[in-house]
Amino acid sequence: MVTRLIEENPELAHQHATSAARRAGRIGVVRETLAITAYAIGDFNLALREFRTYRRITGRDDQLPMMVDSERGIGRPDRALELGRSVPRANLPDAVQVALAIAMSGARLDLEQPDAALGELQIPQLDPNTAFSYSPALFDAYATVLEELGRDEEAQEWLQRSERASEALGQAENPEEEDVIEISEEEIDLAEGDSDLGGDADFAEDSDVAEGSDVAEGSDLAEDSDLAGDAEPAKDSDDE
Repeated sequence: MVTRLIEENPELAHQHATSAARRAGRIGVVRETLAITAYAIGDFNLALREFRTYRRITGRDDQLPMMVDSERGIGRPDRALELGRSVPRANLPDAVQVALAIAMSGARLDLEQPDAALGELQIPQLDPNTAFSYSPALFDAYATVLEELGRDEEAQEWLQRSERASEALGQAENPEEEDVIEISEEEIDLAEGDSDLGGDADFAEDSDVAEGSDVAEGSDLAEDSDLAGDAEPAKDSDDE
């Protein structure tokens, strides 16, 4: 129900997730769902708190990029960067590494550090010749930072690569298989000068989060992380 509603009516999805959390607050996926719906409606304080609870219950780091983005949404890009560095990138699946890189790059932009923002995105997955499911978002983020640096021609090239990657993925014959496709680009003719949730009590107990508290420790990441990307911002809260 919540998954179906979250894009069409995030407020209603959040109501369902809140109700589920009151009935089954000790179940990790319930708290994760509440966090995702809170993020979707821009309640970054609640999202961060619930992601931390989910992380504490499950020991998983698959929502670390959204936690970083929630810190940004609250207006704490420094805390976002600290949180993003708290887990070795090599321990994360590729899709989560990409989502984390995009969130970290956004935090750098928040701090007016465009060169560092570009560096955050220069990861092995930034491959213009191969399209994975995460490639369009990564290429778009790279183009955005290039524009911030005034490198408009390069930015346009990466936007075009993003479009080609999206088209190639859309034409994949079997979406059940891994979303990776080779992308071919036209050869450059140099001669012509071309360029290229247990009961209510448990829910209430997890709701009290003092500002400035430490982030709970986590471990391995689930393979599927849907949520990565830059968020636009609001409020403040932490974990226990």
